[in-house]
Amino acid sequence: MRISPLSAPPWVLAATLLGVALATPVLAEPSAAGGDRQEAEAPKKGDEPDKLDTENLFGFTEGTDVGKKGEQEILFDTIGRFSKRRDGPGRSGYGAAQPIVSYQYDLTDNLSIEPGLWFDARDSRNVAGVPDKSFGTFNGGSLEVKYQFFKRTDECPFSLALQAEPQYARVTPIEGQGADVFSVETRLIADARLVPDRLWAGINLIYDPQVARLKGSGEVDRSSTLSVSGTLMAKVAGDLYLGPEARYMRAYDGVFLNRFEGHAVFVGPVLHYQVMEKGFLTLAYSTQVFGHDRDPDFADRAFNLNQFSRHNLRVRFGVEF
Repeated sequence: MRISPLSAPPWVLAATLLGVALATPVLAEPSAAGGDRQEAEAPKKGDEPDKLDTENLFGFTEGTDVGKKGEQEILFDTIGRFSKRRDGPGRSGYGAAQPIVSYQYDLTDNLSIEPGLWFDARDSRNVAGVPDKSFGTFNGGSLEVKYQFFKRTDECPFSLALQAEPQYARVTPIEGQGADVFSVETRLIADARLVPDRLWAGINLIYDPQVARLKGSGEVDRSSTLSVSGTLMAKVAGDLYLGPEARYMRAYDGVFLNRFEGHAVFVGPVLHYQVMEKGFLTLAYSTQVFGHDRDPDFADRAFNLNQFSRHNLRVRFGVEF
């Protein structure tokens, strides 16, 4: 650090003259102190956050990341469920799609909120336990709240977040019957950068209790699911990422995981493409490869198609601003 003789205090000038007179390097000490101060003020490279945003990198698995304070995002998210068990001879088909339009706002660097509007479109014919119907409608809304406990850095390539999403729907998710459906999907989210700029991993533990009051009859149905999902995503070229994903899902009667009804295992690929600097597209497909239903009528079947569908598809597109 250089000291200008025109701006230096009198005591510095006096010390300088005395140092010259005694032929000792007095000026070296302030210079060294200035160097130490600059090193202390310089940010450490290991503390820099990971450049990749994992929030929407994975498929059915969520990432931990929250944007910077004040950032906003518009999301278009559709989850489709296809194929269930036939109920007798004749043509059979089942398809249900749940488009969601949501707006995300980052209140802080670690906390975000995301209100969303839900829609529902479905077509079912000759399916066990599902009435024949075909329609599309506005379905309800949700409010997702997410808190990221700490960011990934070079020194700590691991992150953890908690996400809760209260939801209200007007139709039941499987049967498509008119109802008042309340649920609170809660996720414990963890992800890690395994290889710098090449490979990421994510895992979710999901608890989803649901209470549905059927319109007309007033009958109340209480259920819950407990799930674990995990994925690996690799950067294959430029802004293109690919990887496998697996999910294990358990269905229960009662909102507190009261009575086990069945489980299923899903696997499939995930593709993520950064369309532009502030826009992305994520595609995920999963198929049921194993399942078991405790219902005596279906206990000997290979899959659990009572609580779950055979195939799932997710398409998610978002733009940040």
